[in-house]
Order: sequence, then structure tokens, then C-alpha cells
Amino acid sequence: MEEFSNLLHGFAVALTWQNLVFMFVGILLGVLIGVLPGLGGANGVAILLPLTFSMPPTSAIIMLSCIYWGALFGGAITSILFNIPGEPWSVAT
Repeated sequence: MEEFSNLLHGFAVALTWQNLVFMFVGILLGVLIGVLPGLGGANGVAILLPLTFSMPPTSAIIMLSCIYWGALFGGAITSILFNIPGEPWSVAT
């Protein structure tokens, strides 16, 4: 039963309004980075890492993970619209 309460506590922390805003901003920035050919998830995280220096650690990790997954989605957008994969993992798209 302790695992279930820890899971609910994790959802409560992740779904605060502050972290939801950081998720939205991270996904938006990640998609913008991912659309550019040659800039993937790892490069996007490296470029936008200084944005998280003044944040609380939990919010920073949430934002960095959203930047990464947003960049992966942005690479798929380029692959679909221009029929040119900008990233190696977008080749199958």
C-alpha cells in the first residue's frame, strides 16, 4: 500500500500548476528545436540547459524531459512535412 501512496504523491507533485507550465514550455521549446534539422533531443537539452539553473530540481528535470520528448516529436514533424528525416530516428517516418 505504501507504493500506491508514493505513486499518488508523485502525481501530486508532477501535476502542480507550476510543473504543468514548465511541461508546456518544455514541450513547446522542444518541438521548436526538433523541427530544425540536425538538432535533436540531446542537443536541445544541452542548448536549453541554462534555462533550468534557477529552477527547483523537480521542475528542472520535468522541463528537460519535456524538451527531449518534444524534440523527438519535432523531428517527426520535419520528416512528415518535408519528406526529409532530420534525425536518425525519424527515418522510418
